[in-house]
Amino acid sequence: MTILVTGSTGTIGRSVVEQLVAAGVPVRALTRDPARADLPAGAEVVAGDLTRPADLPLAGVTAAYLIAVVESDEAPAHAEAFLAAAPDLRRVAFLSSSAVTARRPGSYELHRDVERVVEASGVAWTHVRPGEFMANKLVWARGIREEDVVRAPFPDSVGAPVHEADVAEVVVHALLRDGHERRAYTLSGPEALTHRQQAEAFARGLGRPIRFERLTYGQARAALIRDEGLPYDVAEYLLGYMAQHAEEPAAVTPDFTEVTGRRGRTLAEWAADHAADLTRES
Repeated sequence: MTILVTGSTGTIGRSVVEQLVAAGVPVRALTRDPARADLPAGAEVVAGDLTRPADLPLAGVTAAYLIAVVESDEAPAHAEAFLAAAPDLRRVAFLSSSAVTARRPGSYELHRDVERVVEASGVAWTHVRPGEFMANKLVWARGIREEDVVRAPFPDSVGAPVHEADVAEVVVHALLRDGHERRAYTLSGPEALTHRQQAEAFARGLGRPIRFERLTYGQARAALIRDEGLPYDVAEYLLGYMAQHAEEPAAVTPDFTEVTGRRGRTLAEWAADHAADLTRES
């Protein structure tokens, strides 16, 4: 059995590789640039691009963690070609989005189209639909690291961000264990927190006071573009997510506990895990 991990250096893919290697499973980690992958010893790191599925090293691959090529309108076609090019493939865990569960216009259509392709392929499939990643909070890292402050708009916007390791853990369960076929899991973190409360969670995780400062929408957009180097459309996407949660609070879902039998990791735990990114060097 060989498991292929696409997007192996991404936020979720890297953790999937780490967990599979720790489980002693043969892992083939796909990346566009193996020389820069820096993945765990034990993973077979191979070059490949999902937009060119005919060139992928798929011989002997019996299960796969699949991501969508979200920067391309041809994502469903790429997924279909990938599935057709993997003759030994029996099981797929597809990284989708909670937007599919919510049927959020403008956010879910591409992922749902890829889901349909996977469902029609004949392989045993599981869709993993996370909401906001805790890793997205790294847009606050500079302020936390340098000034012990979270600066954000919508102080009472309620999110339930999920730890990337928890998303990966559900993927690994779906790839290695029976009972997850034809299931779609919508994943949140274990807590629904306002932005003010998220700043407090950072303080608990880092063991030092972190204050919250409210920004206007325009100030926040300028900070994301100027300080974080985000493109305008990405900054707008993130702010739109925050604005939505101000009026439609995110909910905590039970799916992670249903799959794993335990509570998910908290934002305070995530902050502790990423203390190196959030603490000024002495």
